[in-house]
Amino acid sequence: MSDSVKQLVARARDRVRNLSVAEVAEALETGAVTLVDLREPDEVRREGSIPEAVRAPRGMLEFWADPGSPYHREEFDPSAPTILYCASGGRSALAASTLQELGYTDVSHLDGGLTAWKADGRPVTFRPGDPS
Repeated sequence: MSDSVKQLVARARDRVRNLSVAEVAEALETGAVTLVDLREPDEVRREGSIPEAVRAPRGMLEFWADPGSPYHREEFDPSAPTILYCASGGRSALAASTLQELGYTDVSHLDGGLTAWKADGRPVTFRPGDPS
């Protein structure tokens, strides 16, 4: 029998650092972290994003994050602290685990995602002109 997505996410959460909203907010205050929004462009348009976030739809993450990829984007550095988030934390846990496999040494995710961020009263921004 194959695994369910729920099992895959649970295993990924066991392998990565799961940060609270307060921990992510504190990391952003230092300015020494790359925050990555993994949600799809339509989600970002509907719900907004955390103001400091780099947008990288989940389907492109590995290609943009791998320095050896022709699609690599300079915002991604395997040696820099990186925090990922999605809507509720499932995709970001899976993605954080994948980035570890790509050699990222300081990668974590926002447990609860944007839903937890907003529930805590944290700001979101709508940037319709930004590339997705």
